[in-house]
Amino acid sequence: MASYTIEEGFLALPDKPSEVYTRTTRPAKSIQPKARLVFIHGFSDHSNAQDDLFIPLAEKGIIVHSFDQRGWGRSVKKAADKGKTGTTDQVMNDITYFIKNHVLARQEEAHLPVFVMGHSMGGQETLTYAAIGPKDVVSRIRGFMAEAPWIALHPSTQPWKLTVVLGRMASKLMPHYHMVNELDANLLSRDPDVNDGYVKDPLCHNTGTLEGLAGMLDRALALNEHKNLVPEGVGEGGKTR
Repeated sequence: MASYTIEEGFLALPDKPSEVYTRTTRPAKSIQPKARLVFIHGFSDHSNAQDDLFIPLAEKGIIVHSFDQRGWGRSVKKAADKGKTGTTDQVMNDITYFIKNHVLARQEEAHLPVFVMGHSMGGQETLTYAAIGPKDVVSRIRGFMAEAPWIALHPSTQPWKLTVVLGRMASKLMPHYHMVNELDANLLSRDPDVNDGYVKDPLCHNTGTLEGLAGMLDRALALNEHKNLVPEGVGEGGKTR
């Protein structure tokens, strides 16, 4: 008997016809649920590439709620959608809408604590959300976890300052202009099979937009320069650590 189940669907967003793909990985009925986890994926990533994490968590009684963000995974309906994540406000609003309408709205699970976890770009978004997200939602999150969050780029991969300035200017004129930003698959994991799977995964398209990339750089800068700080009192015990 399977130790977990997977529920898939699409969540209509307020700016219809926009919608995002959703996936919920649940413990089998024989396993008592203990908590709920909202997972925010990274750049050029998607919900169905996380089974090594989601399934063991479900087997331990953790319900994992995830969604493919705008521009990524199964939320992409046509080539023009790739990497079209929108502004930081849009990204934060999408996370809020998902948590409110796909997670907190489930009254039968209201007794279970909710945690939010993000990886890489998603870790950056998780920290940003903990810092500036709406208080009525943030106050209902037991804890925030950031796995290898993108707060700063390695010096060897830092773009020139002039490039950043020109890129931000261009993002105002051509926000949806596509740029391919290939990740080095050899740095993703110590498991060659995992890295090879990433390269062959058609949903990992490595394509961003000028607007989306500018938003990522701005969020990283705000965190790195302590402009966006996770306040004390957020999460379990009221202590950041």
